[in-house]
Amino acid sequence: MRPVFPALLTRVRLPLLNRYVLRQLLLGVLAITGGAVALVWLIQSLHFVSLVVDRGLSLRTFIGLTALLVPGFVAIILPISTFLVVLFTYQRMLGDRELTVMRAAGRSPYQLARPGLICAALATLLCYALNLWIVPHSFHAFRRTEFQIRNRMAAFLLQEGVFAQISPDLTVYVRSRTNDGELHGVLVEDDRQPGAHATILAERGSILVVKDQPRVVLYNGSRQEIDHKTGRLNVLSFARNTIDLTPVHRATEESRDAAEMPLRDLLSPRDPDLSRQDRAKFAVEGWRRLTTPLTVLSFVMIGLVAVLSGAFSRHGGITRPLTAILTVVGLLALSLIVQNLAGRDLHLVPLMWLVAIVPALIGALHLFGPEMAEWWREKCAARKAARRTAPGGGDHVA
Repeated sequence: MRPVFPALLTRVRLPLLNRYVLRQLLLGVLAITGGAVALVWLIQSLHFVSLVVDRGLSLRTFIGLTALLVPGFVAIILPISTFLVVLFTYQRMLGDRELTVMRAAGRSPYQLARPGLICAALATLLCYALNLWIVPHSFHAFRRTEFQIRNRMAAFLLQEGVFAQISPDLTVYVRSRTNDGELHGVLVEDDRQPGAHATILAERGSILVVKDQPRVVLYNGSRQEIDHKTGRLNVLSFARNTIDLTPVHRATEESRDAAEMPLRDLLSPRDPDLSRQDRAKFAVEGWRRLTTPLTVLSFVMIGLVAVLSGAFSRHGGITRPLTAILTVVGLLALSLIVQNLAGRDLHLVPLMWLVAIVPALIGALHLFGPEMAEWWREKCAARKAARRTAPGGGDHVA
């Protein structure tokens, strides 16, 4: 049994040239994807700087919150970065005469393209892991953490002598605040209910956080509200009243976005009261997760066709790489258009699969078709020769 395992390793192990090219591709994908993700993360994290500046959020919590967005960035950038790395790595090898030497040594188009195809397959598997598992979980954790932070921080905005605007329709003023958190001289302007503007005054109050939602308990106060129908001022005195500092329009933790839902809930929603439009939106999101990773194969195949097909030029050229880039841009635009149309009519969902798969099939047929046809002719000729030389065949002499 011992000699079998080394023989199996010999078959599985890639040739030296393939390993050399594949190593360059993987390092390039890692570098380009990492740099692009870092840039996008830096731009997107600027939206949450207000949590640090205005609400005193710690740097550790800020980094942990924004890091939950990174898997989503990787899932979007990886297909494009893989295409660019494959295209420009093979184009550089063409300019450095490396591909010319490999072809002169007898390497077929498939053997030359094999490292790029392996890189594309690995990127496709990673995209599936991101789209089907990692991104929904990370985005759900992000929304949950952001919800908790914003609601908890709302309570700490109440500073003495300051009109704290908790939201565009809720303002709270506190005359003084003790070290134990007790509030004195509280004024609340509440416009959260349309047509029911209210002004609340209280002698004192205290802050509570119930289920991650901040509330202020007021004592010995009054609620003043103008009746728009009669124009009269209604005053209600109270000994104890509780005000929720969470805006009415703010999404609660239980409301879930399509991006954070698992695939089974997208394709088969459990809510019977879900509208037809939302069902179509969820279905398109689910099919998008299944089809988007396949675009990696199509993009990479377009890059390989641009570099490996046709006559090899010593000086390379910019026409083919530019054509490949424009083709990928066109496919990205077409994919967005098809997803938009499928959201209106689910019968167009198969177009999403066609846009993702057909370019790869066309590229493989164009690049490997002649080689496969020649291999098939040789195989058929070998079978015919075997029949003629076999006993009872055409060349058998009695």
